[in-house]
Amino acid sequence: MKGFVIALVLAFGPMNAQPQQTNLIPAPVAYSVRPGNVSPSRTAVLDERIRISRRTLLRRLGGRQLTDWQLKSAYWLELGKKGVKIEAADEEGVFYARQTLKMLAALDSPLTCCTILDWPRFRYRGVMLDESRHFQGKDFVMKQLEMMALLKMNRFHFHLVDNPGWRVQIDAYPLLTALTAWRPEAFFWDWEKNEIGGPFVDEGTPGAYGGFYTKQDIADILAFAAERHIEVIPEIEMPGHNYETRAAYPELACSLPGGGKDPWELCPGKESTFEFLEKVLLEIFGMFPSQYIHIGGDEARKNNWKLCPDCQARMKAEGLKSVEELQSYMIRRMERFAHAHGKRIIGWDEILQGGLAPDATVMSWHGIEAGLKAVREGHDVIFTPTHYCYLDYHQDSAQFRPVGRYLPLEKVYSFDPMAASITEADAHHVLGVQGCLWTEHVQEAWHAEMMLYPRVFAIAETGWSQAERKDWPDFERRASVLSAVARRWGYTVFRL
Repeated sequence: MKGFVIALVLAFGPMNAQPQQTNLIPAPVAYSVRPGNVSPSRTAVLDERIRISRRTLLRRLGGRQLTDWQLKSAYWLELGKKGVKIEAADEEGVFYARQTLKMLAALDSPLTCCTILDWPRFRYRGVMLDESRHFQGKDFVMKQLEMMALLKMNRFHFHLVDNPGWRVQIDAYPLLTALTAWRPEAFFWDWEKNEIGGPFVDEGTPGAYGGFYTKQDIADILAFAAERHIEVIPEIEMPGHNYETRAAYPELACSLPGGGKDPWELCPGKESTFEFLEKVLLEIFGMFPSQYIHIGGDEARKNNWKLCPDCQARMKAEGLKSVEELQSYMIRRMERFAHAHGKRIIGWDEILQGGLAPDATVMSWHGIEAGLKAVREGHDVIFTPTHYCYLDYHQDSAQFRPVGRYLPLEKVYSFDPMAASITEADAHHVLGVQGCLWTEHVQEAWHAEMMLYPRVFAIAETGWSQAERKDWPDFERRASVLSAVARRWGYTVFRL
């Protein structure tokens, strides 16, 4: 530790000195100015010297012990009047250094010569986009991936299927898109009337709204994301949020009149349900190289299962005492299938009900309590609590289509995934943080961006920057600067 302190003093000045001001988001671990400045127009032609060496970067760290995943993303950057020097242990670190330089060039004129040492706080820094309720398409997704990369975010959670539309091509089950990718009403709430859901229509029907991602679209998005070191995690909902699945394949519903009282759930009593899910997932696995598959698991009412003869037979055969345990059976079975194909599952925190699958990762959304419980039980957790991270919630009561609780930028920024009750021994189970944009009330592309920005800036800084570097007044200033730049780049940004 003494060597680390000495190294920081030599590189960045006394430890008790105030951090020097920068416009960067997320805030770097250490930033110091050097004599001189550089015109932004010259950054593209500056001599760039890159060294990828774990040993060299470790010397820059001065004895600081980083995890392997932190070291992979870490970098040292020196911007001088004649050129740029970058040192990293991996190409990923070089990429993040270049993103820092890109942001500096966009935010500052002229650029102050500087030295930066930086690494991430959390390994998972994510954004979720709900494409089922309102479909934006490939170009919109790529545009958001570009901003995510600039903000050093590295996980894109792609919510592709839900009640109002199936949005990804599945060859084994073509009716999923042929019958449920299009609907007569564009706005979700006009379609969802009476909590039941409306009809679907054929593509080409006058006034039809919707769309879906072809396998080529997915390949294009994944290539774009990979170049930016972003992992794309698909979500295929089960057992709830499956109104569209049952509309295409009604035999997957419970053996009750009309499929049962609740039209959103698949039947876990039928073997054909598992055959369907496994075939779908095999195609998803073939499209998405992500180590994770998100299987949903949320908001299944389970009323049908209490009456369904197939579900009751399954419970009896497996010795299950409740419908919660039946859901757990389903999730555990799908986890075993995922493992057999080299994947790990993520589920919303309802997957804790009835007993958690052994290797499942929990996405804690109701609050932080479920996440804390999962951590104590030895499971990985991604925190995305509604009251800090649900970006469909309104920023101003006067804004376009306000919904949910008031969630201003300062509130988002105040969240710290490391709750006081998480011990140092358990801290490695906290993978990180995610902002979620559900789109029940968000139809237009500009509206989606207005809900994302600048609040995604806050999610990014929470995920990357060290806790002691977070400073709300300074972040508010920096967010204002970056917001102006984002608008020049064609993003719609909510005005603070």
